[in-house]
Amino acid sequence: MKKYDKLIFVDSDDTDRAPMASAIMQKKYLLSPLKVCSRGLVVLFPEPVNQKAEAVLVSNGLTAKEHAATQLSQEDISGKVLLLTMEEAQKEKIRTGYTNALNVYTIAEYTGVSEDVAPLYGAPLSAYGKCYETLEALINRLVIQLNEEELKK
Repeated sequence: MKKYDKLIFVDSDDTDRAPMASAIMQKKYLLSPLKVCSRGLVVLFPEPVNQKAEAVLVSNGLTAKEHAATQLSQEDISGKVLLLTMEEAQKEKIRTGYTNALNVYTIAEYTGVSEDVAPLYGAPLSAYGKCYETLEALINRLVIQLNEEELKK
């Protein structure tokens, strides 16, 4: 029996880091299928992905062109959903603001890394490139971890 059915990357507004993480993860190989998406903690309307994030994704052979920012809702949370945030404060906001939010971690925490994924608000394109590299490394670790958990069953 699979531990998780769904993986949600969570960011502040679901326009840059979380959609990039989702796009990267969707191209990875997992031993068991896992629905992957992203959500935001404060989404006022369905914005597209940040242009700089999309440029970095495209330069790496990916896209989030069809992405529209979506608010994290109580319906997104269940025991079979893994929620990975970019920052510790986002994790705490979910734990205190949603019921039954049991599987909530920062992506760094879940993969055994010490640093959060830095916010990108107002950052230059080069920072988005660096963020992509950070997310790629974290997600590579995540894929190994999820596949190992699947093999242990």
